[in-house]
This record gives sequence, structure tokens and C-alpha cells, in this order.
Amino acid sequence: MERTSGTSRGYYHGIPVIDLYLDHLRVERRLADHTLESYGRDLKALAAFAAGASCTPEALDRSALEAFVRQQMGKGLSPRSVARSVAAIRGYFRFLVLDRRLEDSPADDLQAPRAWPPLPRFLSIEEVDALIAQPDVVTPRGLRDRALIELLYATGMRVSELISVRAADLRLDEHYLTCIGKGNKERLIPMGEQAADWIRTYQRDGRPVLLKGRSAPRLFVNARGGPLSRVGFWKILKAYGARANLPRALSPHVLRHSFATHLLERGADLRAIQMMLGHADLSTTQIYTHVLEARLRSIYDRFPPRP
Repeated sequence: MERTSGTSRGYYHGIPVIDLYLDHLRVERRLADHTLESYGRDLKALAAFAAGASCTPEALDRSALEAFVRQQMGKGLSPRSVARSVAAIRGYFRFLVLDRRLEDSPADDLQAPRAWPPLPRFLSIEEVDALIAQPDVVTPRGLRDRALIELLYATGMRVSELISVRAADLRLDEHYLTCIGKGNKERLIPMGEQAADWIRTYQRDGRPVLLKGRSAPRLFVNARGGPLSRVGFWKILKAYGARANLPRALSPHVLRHSFATHLLERGADLRAIQMMLGHADLSTTQIYTHVLEARLRSIYDRFPPRP
């Protein structure tokens, strides 16, 4: 782990070399205070890593620096934070070479981790239950809203597909429906018995009241008997989410993500989830494996097999 060059032992006239580098950044480079603080934390972590190997930071070689970066990633730091740490290390070793404390830098092409795409937000099963329980099912609107949310969570449909469902698309006794998705492609989507039961109740006790004797091809209608819009459903969902004290970022797509994540957690096949969601490419569906991995890492950190 130690480099053979002995031009630096971590101090210069009693001053840590890391502090000299930070002073250089402050005076010569005039970096902002918050940037200096961040670099200071990063290099302090590097010094602690080196101390664990009984050497100074300047004695770390390339493989040791790579091990340090892996350690930072393993601690759960964001890719952006680890990238900043790598930049601090590269700059520090450049300073050591320019100041003739090292002959060459082991960090010249040290790479920051590639940033992962943001993971989709999803609700826990308990949060979904709280959301579903919000509509007042003694009213026609409440019956409609309960059926809407039940169907969305049971199928993972896109909101545009959900509001376009027609009564003729339903096969409630067989627990599935047909759907026209992106690219005008038709697919069959299974649904649970609970969602089917709430749709039956809405069709019997809620929809006729909302229609007021009129007819409409779409299953879900607004209070005036017209087709329910995307914005209309978004507002409905946000209002129930607020009543259930759910995150403000709640949207129909969050329920779609929740559907896929919960299926995967319960052992569903990724290819089957792809078909239900209507993804053209399996790589699009694979984002949910990252969600599951992140949750497993979080659970492991909270309940490790050995303390």
C-alpha cells in the first residue's frame, strides 16, 4: 500500500501537508469557503483511511486510493459526493507533485463513479393502504375514486391508460382487462379480485349517479358525467395523498412504480412485470431491480447479521 517515495512524511515544519494544501486553495485558488470545507472533510477521511493502514495519505498508492473510493461508495455517499472526493484527491496529489513532495501522482486518472439515474419513488404497502382508505365510499365520487386507485395500484397502468378504460375493456369475472398502450399496442393486464369488486360496486352504485341518465364509453367519469381527465385524476390523488400524510411528490406514476416494486419484492418475474407495464424494452423495467437492491442495502445496514 505504501509508495516508495519518501519525500513527505505528512508534515512540514509541524504543519499537516493537507492543511498546507487547503491554505493553497484558499489563498492561491480562492475557493469558496463551503468548497474548502467539503474538500477538508474529504481529505480528512482519506487521512483516516491511511492511518488505518499505518501510513500517511501521501504514501497511498493507486490501488489504495481505489480502495478508498470503493469504501466511500459503500458508506452510502451519493455519486456526486464521491466524485467531489475524487476531485479533492486528484488535486491534492497534483499539489504534492508540483511542490516536489512526490515524484508522480497515483491519482492522475483516478475515476469518479458513474452517476446512477435517479431511482423511481414508490410508496410502502402501508402507505398504499392508507391512500386507498381515504375515499368516502358512501358517495358516488368516493366509489369512483376508490375504484380508480384500486385499479391503478392493481395493474400499474399509465394514467392515460387508466382514464381511457372503457366498460367494454373489462373482464371482471376473469380478473383482467384489455388496454391500448404506447404505440397503439394492445395488452392484457391481470387485476386482483379486490379491484374487480370495487369496480363492480362503482358501476352499480356510483357511475349511474354521476352520469345522470347519460351514456359514456369511458368507465370513469367526472362529476358532470364527462370523461375524467389526467389533470382531474392527478388532483384527486394529490388531495387523498395529503389527507393520508403521504409525500407531496405523490403522482399516478408513483403508484405505478409502487405496483412494480411490490411485485418484484414478492418474487414476480421481471419479464412478467415488463409485459404488465407495457415496456417495450426489458432494460426499462430493470430500474426496479435497483430499487430492490437499494432497499435490501438499507435493511442490511439497519439489521446486520453481526453488529
